[in-house]
This record gives sequence, structure tokens and C-alpha cells, in this order.
Amino acid sequence: MKDYKEAKKRTDVSIGESVKIIRELQALSQNDLSSITGIPQSTLSAIEHNKINLGVERAKVLARALKCHPAVLVFPGWDINNEVAA
Repeated sequence: MKDYKEAKKRTDVSIGESVKIIRELQALSQNDLSSITGIPQSTLSAIEHNKINLGVERAKVLARALKCHPAVLVFPGWDINNEVAA
């Protein structure tokens, strides 16, 4: 582990962008994802363009379809090292 070097953050990613990136990495169109999840394509587009909130339930549905943890979608830029202890 001594050769481990933490990657530097290069850009901020919004929730919508994280959904789009993960969808595209899996070679899914919005229509494909809509068919898998039952979420209308227009709603997926609005999520990806940050026009509507993802919400917990939709995050769970999308995470199952995209085979990732919901936190990957909901907290794309979260950095534990910058959190203030309560």
C-alpha cells in the first residue's frame, strides 16, 4: 500500500452528469434505461440535465439498473476528507 497515491479530483460532477456518465459507460440509451426501469425517458432526460431532483426512490431504481450503489449517483463529488466532524 505504500505505493498508493490518491487520485486528484479534476472536475465537479453533478448528480445528473453522474447518471449520464454511468449510463453511457454501459452503452445504454435513455430509451434503454427507461425500458429497464419504467422511468419515462423524458424524466431521465430531465434528471440528466439537472432539471428535476433524482430523489431517493428513483436513485434506488436507477442504481439497480446501472449496477452501482445509489450513493454513487446521489453523492458524485462527496469527499470524506472535507467533511466536518459533528
